[in-house]
Parts: sequence; structure tokens; C-alpha cells
Amino acid sequence: MDRDDVDRALARLGAEHEAVETSLLALQDHAGRRLLEGAALSGVTKERWAAADTAITRLWTYFDAYSGALAAAREIRERRRWPSVPELSELTERLRGPGVVIAGAGVEGVALAERFSLADLVARMNELYAGSLDVVVAADAVWSALPARIDLLSAELHRTRSLAHSVGVRPGEHPSGDDLEAITAELALLRAEVIADPLAFWVAVSGSSAPGGGRPDTERYDRAARALDDVRREVEAVLTVRQDAEQRLISLRDVLSRADRTLAEARTARGEVLAKIAASEVPAVSGPPTALQEELAAAAEYRRRSQWHRLSPLLDSLEDRAGEELTRARESLTAVTAPLAVRAELRGRLDAYKAKVARLGMAEDPVLIERYDTARRMLWSAPCDLRAAELAVLRYQRATAEALAPQRSLPEQHRSEGPGEEDA
Repeated sequence: MDRDDVDRALARLGAEHEAVETSLLALQDHAGRRLLEGAALSGVTKERWAAADTAITRLWTYFDAYSGALAAAREIRERRRWPSVPELSELTERLRGPGVVIAGAGVEGVALAERFSLADLVARMNELYAGSLDVVVAADAVWSALPARIDLLSAELHRTRSLAHSVGVRPGEHPSGDDLEAITAELALLRAEVIADPLAFWVAVSGSSAPGGGRPDTERYDRAARALDDVRREVEAVLTVRQDAEQRLISLRDVLSRADRTLAEARTARGEVLAKIAASEVPAVSGPPTALQEELAAAAEYRRRSQWHRLSPLLDSLEDRAGEELTRARESLTAVTAPLAVRAELRGRLDAYKAKVARLGMAEDPVLIERYDTARRMLWSAPCDLRAAELAVLRYQRATAEALAPQRSLPEQHRSEGPGEEDA
């Protein structure tokens, strides 16, 4: 190397020395490294930090050797402005040759003595630095991300648990109470594991050039957060039940009362139908829904004891079944009173035809009078034979239609009305 080569090499190596020193001091002061030094570690973090700590110690040994070799080369160069040939030869050997000897100091995995050129030594320090920094950065990233989030979730868990207990959602009494206990245990375990073994919660990301080369693994935290959200929604549902429980109970009592009254009306109507209508099948009417009344009483007791978690599903079930019971009662009343409705319809039809006959001046027709009296007697007698009465009404309709047919002076709608209604 000539003088200019030596000066350029010394400038480059000096800049590298400053960069390495700055990086080492930053690593020494890194919050993650200080935390790793003071933490009671376990698992993969304990193993990797032990290796990284040894590497950092070795780094300083390499750096000291590098600093000494660079200082010795500078001392030779500074002897004179124009170094002699022997000095240039010595500088070439020091700056380019493997003249830096570093004892292994009995460290496992390290040779008893290593020889490096200054360039090789820089490369070796960069390698050790990158590996050590990855461990420190990854641990610090996990510690920065997870414990604080776990603490916030734990605070939310505490509030949710207090609210849940106030509405009776407790372990052993409600599934959500058991879930709260499980989430509490999981968060406590997760935090302890994160503090002791942060690198177990580090996920490598392929292609990442950033120190650490990955991201914190939040899967367990996210799962606990989702579980807490589910419990919170359940507790809110129970709170809603507490707020409108009395109104819902009143509505339920009203629906069941209407169902009872409708069934009672159907039973009374059935007796009337059996007394007034003959030759007709009348369906039986069931009694009041005692099971629903018992469950309604249980719901009222749950409300009195503030057992909202039990009241909530019971009210939902009762509301559905009470509505079904009212519908069934109304259908039963309709089915029972159907014969009376048929009789009323036949009576109305008979009277309508009689009025029509009187309007057209045929009220004295003996055939019509006879058939009308026969139909009326059947419809107003008890018990009424609906089939015979319907046939009698139809005979009266036909007789009316036959009597009206010869009267050409009647409006067309009157002449066609009889057969149409008869067909109906």
C-alpha cells in the first residue's frame, strides 16, 4: 500500500470504528437489554438471551481488539509525513493482514485464539451485533405490546365481572360466570408467560429486514378479548331483562289471561252449540295451560330474587309459548262456534230472500210461504239440524227463483240473481 492507500484505509476503518461504537453503546442502553438482564426468564427466551449476552460480551472484546489494532496503525502512520517502505509494509500487514489475535477466554464454542483482519473483524462484529439486536428488539417489542394490552383487558374484565355479579352472573350459576373465571385465569397465566418468556410470543415474518424480523403473537390475547366481548354482550342482555322484566311479566300475564278467557268462552260456546245444534261434530276444548302459569310464577320469583340470568331465557321462552297459546285458544273458539256461524248465515240468507219476495209482491205465494215456514222452523228450533235446514233454505231459494223467472218486467239483475245465489 502506498501512503494514499494507507490514509484511505485508516479513514474507512475509523468511520467503521465510530459506527460500531455507536451501535454498541445504543445496544448497551437499549431498554429491552436492560429488561432482559433483570428479568427472571424461562423457556426459549432464557436460552436465546444467554447466547445473546455472551455474544454482546464477545462483541466488546472484539471491539477493544479492533480499537487497539486501529490505534497501533494510526501511531505508525503518524510518525512521519512520508512513511518509509518498511513502515508502509508494516501498515499494509496491519490494515489488511490477519494480524488481530483475540483469545477465546475459554468461552464455549469459541476457539482458544482467533485471528482476524480488521475487515473480517468488522464483519464478525456486525454478525454478532445483528443476532444480539434481534433478540433484544423482539423481546422489547413483545413486552411493549402485550403486557399493557393485557392489563387494559384485565381492567375491563374486572368491570365486567363486577357488573355480572350484580345481576347474578356468577361462576357455577351461569355459563358466562364460568367464562369470566376462565378468562381471568387465562389473562393471569398469559401475562406471567409473556413476562418470563417474551420470545415464545414472537412470530417471524419472512422477508422482513427490520431488527427482530417479525411481530408479537397476539392470538391468545385476541381470543381472550373475543371471549370477554361475548360475556359482555350476555351481561348486557341480562341488564336489559332487569330493566324491562316487570313490563314483560305484566304483558305475559295479560296474554295468558286472554288465552284463559278465550278458552272459557270456547267452553261456554261449546255447551251452547251442543244444546242448539244437532248432527254436528263439535271439537273438545282443552283446559288452561297450567304449565305456563307455573313457569310464569317461577319467572316472578326469579325477578323477586334478582336472578336475572335465569329470568332472561325463561321470559324469552314464555313469550313465544304464550303467543302460541293465545293463537290456539282463538282457533279453538273459532272451531267451536263454526256451527253457530253457519246457522247465522243461513238465517240471514233466508230473511234476505223473504225480503226480496215481499219487495216484488209475491209474499202471498203459498209455495213460498210453505217453504219459508219449513226452513224457518228448522233454523229457529233447538237443536237445529244444520244439514236439513240448509237443504230447506236451498229449496226456498229455488222456489223463489222459479217464481221470479216468468216476470219479464223485472230488471235483468233480479232475474239472474236467484239462480246465481242458488248455485252459490
